[in-house]
Amino acid sequence: MIDGTCQTFVSDCHVRAAVELINHTWDPVVLSALRAGPTRRNDLLRRIAGVSDKVLTQALQRLRARGLVVRQGDDGRAPEGRGAVYQLSPLGESFADGPLAQLAQWAAANQAELVESSTTP
Repeated sequence: MIDGTCQTFVSDCHVRAAVELINHTWDPVVLSALRAGPTRRNDLLRRIAGVSDKVLTQALQRLRARGLVVRQGDDGRAPEGRGAVYQLSPLGESFADGPLAQLAQWAAANQAELVESSTTP
């Protein structure tokens, strides 16, 4: 949609494209964890409570495919010989530090209402 409007149920809506970036439960969590800087996968596993090795690997693959995360060591030689290091790409930084951070702030500010709404029939 070139003109910037987003009509209901339009498949190429910009909002839909943005939501697809956080469609998987762990993707925004991984992006947020990588805001701290380049990190090895095992360190991400320890940093992100509750994520399994398989799910983290899948999230990293999705985020790399979208250009939000880059992996140092793809040439087969990881830095310091200790495994690959993941970090946000410039695009990933702009998303994680911008809209994703704002969404987290909004959720924190409205947490009580969100919890109440989810338990009310």
